[in-house]
Amino acid sequence: MNLPINTNSVGQVESLHLHPQSPGDPLHSVESILLVKGKGILNEPRYFGRVSQDTGKPTKRQATLIEREQLAEHAAALGLRAIPPGAVRSNIETSGINLVALVGREIQIGSAVLLLYAPRDPCAKMDAVCQGLRQRMMDERQGVLAQIIQSGLVRIGDRISVRSLASTEPAPRVPV
Repeated sequence: MNLPINTNSVGQVESLHLHPQSPGDPLHSVESILLVKGKGILNEPRYFGRVSQDTGKPTKRQATLIEREQLAEHAAALGLRAIPPGAVRSNIETSGINLVALVGREIQIGSAVLLLYAPRDPCAKMDAVCQGLRQRMMDERQGVLAQIIQSGLVRIGDRISVRSLASTEPAPRVPV
């Protein structure tokens, strides 16, 4: 995706999704989500309150995001009309902002603040959406993983802005 990065970047929330209780079932579309600092998305059965088996501390993987523009690019390359909202299993689908370019930075969505800490490694379920999608989602053409820094409500249509560098600390890239 070729959206430029600048500190005045503004995007928008296009759709919101929660994982189902049963792994592999389709994600549920919702109108709003409550992000809880250090825990994740309230009522998100896959990530909320998860702790690391190694450290016993909360995991950083508390939400996932991807750009709709990136999904449209993948769909076109794979001969699809579109990739439906929620199909790639991200919690927050956006438009107008290059998320991968912002890894290591904080963004504000609604009243919540998230640290985008790593690109998301696409899983084999992407090829169930369309054969070849997993490979296309490599090399900075995928979504990102986020840690919740400040609790808040996020709704479809909310503005996404990049926090100034003065308000963020550089985040080391960590294996996912």
